[in-house]
Amino acid sequence: MSAQDDYLKELRKAMDELDSDELNKIIDILKKAYDGNNSIFIIGNGGSASTASHFACDLGKGALGNLYNSDKKRFKVYSLTDNCSSITAIGNDISYDDVFFQQLKNLASKNDILISFTASGNSPNILKAIDFANSIGLISIGFLGFNGGKAADKLLHKIIIKSYNYGIVEDLHLVLEHIITQCLKEKLNE
Repeated sequence: MSAQDDYLKELRKAMDELDSDELNKIIDILKKAYDGNNSIFIIGNGGSASTASHFACDLGKGALGNLYNSDKKRFKVYSLTDNCSSITAIGNDISYDDVFFQQLKNLASKNDILISFTASGNSPNILKAIDFANSIGLISIGFLGFNGGKAADKLLHKIIIKSYNYGIVEDLHLVLEHIITQCLKEKLNE
């Protein structure tokens, strides 16, 4: 079997093992955040940072579908991976472990949502942000990989991609954010 065949086989297997019940709960939580005007903060490192940024864009624009140019209410969504000045200042002056936590301290309120994308579930800056989010009453959601890592026990809601291949995990995290956006678009346009 070729590397391509192996990859596709593992991708299909991981996709077949997705927890659709938990996915539906997450969709409902995000719809409630929209209805309640709660903010959604999204974080990740490396490839997961780009997924966080992509998801923020899709929730902010894509979930509205054809209603984007209307006066329809919007998601209050922020990718905390996108502010290079804040990330580098916090990383340099305090610690890279604080780059998300410190931003949340400035912006987050009880009943807001923190969404974390992390393959390993063990990144110190992600774990610190989750701990802070939980301590002030945010709803913590994670899209994880591998065995979920330390984040799995900290999150209120999670979907774990059962693969140790970064590519598979990151591919399916992006698929999940697209599924969520499509489902929310349908709910908002009912």
